Amino acid sequence: MRGPRAGFLDRIRQGGVTLSPALAAAFEGVPREIFVPDGFQRRDGTWAKPVDPDFLEIVYEDDVLVTKVDGRTPVSSSSQPSLMALMIEALDVRPGLSVLEIGAGTGYNAALLASLGASVISVDVQKDVADRARSALTRAGIEGVRVEHGDGYAGLPGIRVDRVIVTVGVAGVSPRWLEQLTPEGVLVAPVEHAGTHPVLRLERDLNARVVSPSGFMIAAGPLTAARPFPAPVAPRTLGALRPYAPGRFAPPLSPMVYRDLWYAAGVWHRRATHAAVPRREQSCLMLLDVRGTGGAIILPDGGVLAGGAEAANYADDAVKIIDRWLETGRPPMQAWRVGLTEGGDPSAPILLPTTWELA
Repeated sequence: MRGPRAGFLDRIRQGGVTLSPALAAAFEGVPREIFVPDGFQRRDGTWAKPVDPDFLEIVYEDDVLVTKVDGRTPVSSSSQPSLMALMIEALDVRPGLSVLEIGAGTGYNAALLASLGASVISVDVQKDVADRARSALTRAGIEGVRVEHGDGYAGLPGIRVDRVIVTVGVAGVSPRWLEQLTPEGVLVAPVEHAGTHPVLRLERDLNARVVSPSGFMIAAGPLTAARPFPAPVAPRTLGALRPYAPGRFAPPLSPMVYRDLWYAAGVWHRRATHAAVPRREQSCLMLLDVRGTGGAIILPDGGVLAGGAEAANYADDAVKIIDRWLETGRPPMQAWRVGLTEGGDPSAPILLPTTWELA
């Protein structure tokens, strides 16, 4: 690859992602810019267009490209390529397999899957998104992908597939997807946990393992009807916070290891979520009180901030979570095995994570 595409694979691999030769060839061969012909939102909120001099440079960064917004809320995008790679590798795609994709996005993910030799059916609830994805796939000359406008919860009744991949954040897994899987099938989905959407790899026995951390736009309808954790805390929502416990990690935990602690916190405390904290660039792990304005923050250095009427209780819980994580050997999130059971709306149930154990 030359020009702005040079180094694209290196940027995808930078965080430790391993690309199989076939997937590396797919990323090299499928031009990402074809799938964002109307541009995307830059990090500063401005809109990048194909005529802009920095357009291709941004397209070939390892970053999400937001392609549709509703007011200020992103509602469709092209996911971060390294995250796409992790999910596709976990899906174990091989030539001749059939894949059901929930959430068409720009069509770029489906194009990568098709380049690996899979036949793909992609379903999106937004008709304009489905139409644009279909057009982009045609322009790119990608064969073997069918894009349908429909309710992702229902999948695509009447067919059987070898793989299901979900590209939108969900509170739980639709039973309809599992019904469509072949006996040896695999499902990969970002399932809500402590305010984020770690990717799970699930087989038909309803046992899952964690693949990686992630953050996704949230699905609508029954797929998020039973959110098990508090929603992320918006900026300027929290009251005053004061230091409760000093830092314990020097240097502070790296972002990936902090996510390991975060995942464990969600296993052990159902008020875990994430919050925007004043004067800090990254969101932090929080145990949110029931009023939604206080609780305890666990910082990457292990320090604890707390505020609100129950500050002392939530801060004690935070300290106990750190202690327990250390006592169990600082387990990475990939060490957890997850069991799912049915819940949510009885008329449109979803399979929710309910049990966790360390492998």
